[in-house]
Amino acid sequence: MLKFYFNGSPNPTKVALFLEEAGLPFEPHPIDTRKGQQFDAAFLAVNPNGKVPAIVDGDVTVFDSNAILLYLAEKTGKFLPAPAARGELLSWLMFVATGIGPFSGQGVHFRHFAPEKVPYAHNRYQYEAERHYGILDARLAKRRYLVGDTYTIVDMDAWGWARMVPFIMGDGAWDKFPNLKRLVDEISARPAAARAIALKDKHVFKAEMDEEARGHMFKHLQRKAG
Repeated sequence: MLKFYFNGSPNPTKVALFLEEAGLPFEPHPIDTRKGQQFDAAFLAVNPNGKVPAIVDGDVTVFDSNAILLYLAEKTGKFLPAPAARGELLSWLMFVATGIGPFSGQGVHFRHFAPEKVPYAHNRYQYEAERHYGILDARLAKRRYLVGDTYTIVDMDAWGWARMVPFIMGDGAWDKFPNLKRLVDEISARPAAARAIALKDKHVFKAEMDEEARGHMFKHLQRKAG
């Protein structure tokens, strides 16, 4: 059975959404990053980068949420657009991988978790997050889904982070992205999305962002200047 290494953060949740939508049986392996479990030797053997999500599918190991979505979609033949739209699929999948994810993550870090306020960094990542989500919103102003006429892994990919827009950019941020919110609301109303979000609640993860958690999640804080 497919092994799924996850926690409740955006990237694993988008993979959980695919697994639930496709009805693929899986064996859950929770990784508590606030306890440092991502650095256990057993998990590093799965993903040397020490990040969730990751999957082990028989003899195949895949890490990075975008790679996992593409792998599972191609394996099952589900949630892919027509073959003629493959170029669009890859383009938008990589747009989320290289833009939405990194800028959202850094936007969250400098808004909520950085131990000191760095106005330049905050402004930089908030601007880029807003710009990238604006591109998605403009795309969705003219179509129901991001690629083709049907729901695909690109929509799942964007949903993972986009449902966190207020946390990334603050209250009222949805007012800037009405078309994206329409897509997020549609996906979030799907039964598979509810099951994907609820997966984390079946396991006990550390809730406190204390010094131990910061040390595990933000290793750069341990490096001495010099």
